[in-house]
Amino acid sequence: MVDVSTSAGAATKPPEAGPVVVQLRGVCKAFNRGTPIETEVLHGIDLTLRKGEFCAVMGPSGSGKSTLLNIVGLLDRPSSGTLQVCGEETTTLDDRALTRLRGHAIGFVFQYHHLITAFTALENVMIPMLGAAGFPNQAMRERAAGLIASVDLTPWQDNLAGNMSGGQQQRVAVARALAMNPALLLADEPTGNLDSKSADAVFELLRRVNREHGTTVLFVTHNAALAQRCDKIIQVVDGRITGQLQAADAALSENH
Repeated sequence: MVDVSTSAGAATKPPEAGPVVVQLRGVCKAFNRGTPIETEVLHGIDLTLRKGEFCAVMGPSGSGKSTLLNIVGLLDRPSSGTLQVCGEETTTLDDRALTRLRGHAIGFVFQYHHLITAFTALENVMIPMLGAAGFPNQAMRERAAGLIASVDLTPWQDNLAGNMSGGQQQRVAVARALAMNPALLLADEPTGNLDSKSADAVFELLRRVNREHGTTVLFVTHNAALAQRCDKIIQVVDGRITGQLQAADAALSENH
């Protein structure tokens, strides 16, 4: 058990309540998996995330964690309920407006980095900016270089992504996720494929981004020790949020 009161990078006093970045009210999600009968995966989810929060999402496999992240990330639409992102009600937006909001407000880091291995690290970080602007320019390159520096990879910025280690590739993926300066960063098991040292480095990088820029982070993980270093733990079981605890409180309850 990690002693969150004393360990490096541990959860500290929760941040002061900031503006609401994400708000779900009564969100349900059902899928029709090739049969006439729909299967409901999320049931009446209520969740509020504020600016600067760093929240872990935990739960057993198949509990709906990734579905929840896909909805918050505007990759999927809820079957019912409402979802606001950065003050905008999203359930009435068309696909083009959703894509525009997602591109500017949300960054993604997945378990697999999804880099283009034939591109350099710098070119991979530029991809979201290219999607927005349509063509490369010097300002774009300078911002990408700054982001590469922020994840301590400047000596490797011109290396092909396919020639980098797993930990380095995931750090490039974090830099890419920050390219549009998103208000919200969604991380779905970003350390799941890494050794413990690389996993800790990626987690600390996300934590640093959160603290230095006030970026709201929603972090899906099975790693209880990492979760206890977040501000809050959101427990998901069978498509329902069954509890929300400050990470320090969760650690204390397990210790007693």
